[in-house]
Amino acid sequence: MELLYAIFLGAGRVIALAFFLLLSWAIYNDFSKANIPSGLDHPLKLRVIHWGFIMMFTLGKILEVLGLCRQVIVIRFLLDLRRPALDPSLSSKDLHFDGVPVRVYQPKAPSAGLRRGFVFFHGGAGMFGSISLYQDVCNKIAKDSDSVLVSVGYHLAPEHPYPTQWEDCFTATVYFLQHAELYGVDPSQIVIGGDSIGGNIANIVAQNLVERSDLPKLRAQVLIYAGLQAMDFNLPSYQQNGQIPLLFRESLIEYGQQYYVKDPSLKNDILKGSHVPDEMRLKYGRWMSPDNIPEKFKRRGYEQVPLAPYNPDVYKQWPELLEVTFSSLFGEDSVIKQLPETLIVSCEYDVFRDDSLLFKKRLEENGVKVSWFHAEKGFHGVLNLCDCSIMTFPTAVEILDNVANFVKHL
Repeated sequence: MELLYAIFLGAGRVIALAFFLLLSWAIYNDFSKANIPSGLDHPLKLRVIHWGFIMMFTLGKILEVLGLCRQVIVIRFLLDLRRPALDPSLSSKDLHFDGVPVRVYQPKAPSAGLRRGFVFFHGGAGMFGSISLYQDVCNKIAKDSDSVLVSVGYHLAPEHPYPTQWEDCFTATVYFLQHAELYGVDPSQIVIGGDSIGGNIANIVAQNLVERSDLPKLRAQVLIYAGLQAMDFNLPSYQQNGQIPLLFRESLIEYGQQYYVKDPSLKNDILKGSHVPDEMRLKYGRWMSPDNIPEKFKRRGYEQVPLAPYNPDVYKQWPELLEVTFSSLFGEDSVIKQLPETLIVSCEYDVFRDDSLLFKKRLEENGVKVSWFHAEKGFHGVLNLCDCSIMTFPTAVEILDNVANFVKHL
């Protein structure tokens, strides 16, 4: 008995020491690298959450170096330890739509007729996130908009590299459009949307559906702080917010490298713009010009940085970055003008803020009806902090209120 006690005591001390070292490293790393402005929503809470993320990523890397487990698996496991409960006003069922895992949320209250549908694609750089992790987000949208919501559990990279993610989401959306009435949904009233890469995927799916005359037209799309271009990483928002958690400017390329399974040594060339061919600079330059971004978004500091000279070797190694099935801002006018009514959500303290502003202008120029909500105190990833007890961020609730209100009043 004494031996067992000694073993448990020793193990507890080791775990406590490991936790202390991880926390110390996280605090040092955060204060030395992160920039958290006072104008951001609850800066101290964000700093604490950032410590948790650093600890999680560091533990994953240590275990990967030791050959025990890949970092991405550790991060997914730790993220999924948080399992939000299902809202009591909803029922849910886990299904497969043409082989793609989905969770269907339905309001329990009776409806006079067919409801609207919402197909949701979660964020997480295409490598993290899950149906379970996003249950609180889906709860609120489904409940407050009185919609049937389909949360899509697309397969993740790097085990399933691009383009698996958007293709899974496309497959699930097509299935739902074809079978909507089986779930009490009006097929002419289906919205698609998502946050971060989920918003990117939603726009790709919407563009790929515009020519499908065999399917009902989408009613709307919702793009929540989506990354929509991989041409210029020196726009004002990338400069101003490049060191603000939970998404650093340099992390974009690191995540992208794993998403596409590419050489990590390309990072600096991509950040400088060496991957952009001259003909693309000419074609897309008018859409990507900083002049399209209102001056008020440049006041926190901005210095125009031209793209570095084109390096064909860099482009050849990673041409997918500029394809419309990733950089969806570059869709042709003939496609963009057919997109459905759109809600764009941007956050002031997010590297992707200007992607949203540039795409908003493109949509408006092509006659697409656009609603826009700008979270003045928001940051990338805030949506997942909509129902976290004392760590809840009011901005997350505000964003979801706007999404639900938009869907409810279509």
